[in-house]
Amino acid sequence: MNHLPIRGRISVLMHMLSSVLRRLRGWILTGGAFIVLAGCAKNAPQDTWKPKGANATKIDNLQKPVFAVAGVIGVIVFVAVIYCVIKFRDRGQPIPRQTHGNPALEITLTIIPALILTVVGVFTVRTVFDLAKTSDTEMIINVTGQQWWWEYDYPVQEQYGITEPIVTSGQLVIPVGTKILLRETSRDVIHSYWIPALNGKRDAVPGRIQTNRIEADQPGIYAGQCTEFCGLSHANMRMEAVALSKEDFAKWVANQQSKYVAPADGTLAKEGEAVFLNQCVRCHQVNGLTRADGSPAIATADENVWTGVAPNLTHLMSRNTFAGAMFDLSTPECRKDVWESDSATFGSKYLAGVTEACLNQTALRDWLRNAPAVKPMYTNPALLSPTDGKYRGMPYLGLSESDIEKLVAYLLTRQ
Repeated sequence: MNHLPIRGRISVLMHMLSSVLRRLRGWILTGGAFIVLAGCAKNAPQDTWKPKGANATKIDNLQKPVFAVAGVIGVIVFVAVIYCVIKFRDRGQPIPRQTHGNPALEITLTIIPALILTVVGVFTVRTVFDLAKTSDTEMIINVTGQQWWWEYDYPVQEQYGITEPIVTSGQLVIPVGTKILLRETSRDVIHSYWIPALNGKRDAVPGRIQTNRIEADQPGIYAGQCTEFCGLSHANMRMEAVALSKEDFAKWVANQQSKYVAPADGTLAKEGEAVFLNQCVRCHQVNGLTRADGSPAIATADENVWTGVAPNLTHLMSRNTFAGAMFDLSTPECRKDVWESDSATFGSKYLAGVTEACLNQTALRDWLRNAPAVKPMYTNPALLSPTDGKYRGMPYLGLSESDIEKLVAYLLTRQ
């Protein structure tokens, strides 16, 4: 091909490229179809197009017209490109007369996009300021991210019956029709809190408090995901917001503040309490739990875990999930019954908690048997924190099957 003039070389290269594209056309069309169909999930709990709260509705009202305008422009550009490719493709004709440009067309194609972007920018800035508003919030909840779960801390707010702090994890529980102020931070690296049905994303940054306002229109469970890469199990750091009617929320608060009731002597659960005191209390707190001498059992997570905190398990069975909301505490049938219930019956089903009949025994036992095997965590001694040798995530405890049996029985009492 080196003996051909430049025009001839270009023509040969274009012919070769056209031949390759014809061969790949089928694969390209098939791949495009799969990409389009991937966005057509029938049951997508993290669908950004289905807002269930005031702030999420503001985002939806902005994104729909912007998406429509972008779609129309995209189609016009796509059609214009295809038209030019077909009409003006090289057929061996002479090179057309070259011109310096068309000033009128260039100015028009500059002004029109500028005007579109200006309009979009005005509404975007307005929405951003609306979303940042927190002066009208009614309830405060502190949200703390760490590898790889979320902690929720409810400070004293007597108007909602919260007379002493409540600490939980995995599921954020809120009353419907109430503007919630989330005060977000992190204990280790940057995380990002996102429940698309209720609001947009907000980073949780170590050493800083980021505010975020959410509100749910009706009772239900709303799924979310950490959206800032935060290490080995980032994809497994999930969250759920549970919205209850005001009456059901008051019942939830009362249960979370109920006093500890020890298992009856001679039961398997009582033996499990002893295993918990021997193994789990090194990191996990159960409020009201006491040792044999009557002294309170205080978790010492600061001695074992890099962040110094592990999930509070006082009312574990009042939640539907565990391990950073990665696993369901309920069996698929019981979980579906709660998740898909209507607004009128949702509260009673959720507040029933996880009973022995509904407990996902397989997942919980696998977790107790060898947590790092089911959720990637830095528990290998070679991957521990280089400064203090502490764990990131739950380590392998080497529990016997008998100990696991006892622990499961004990944890079932944590309603």
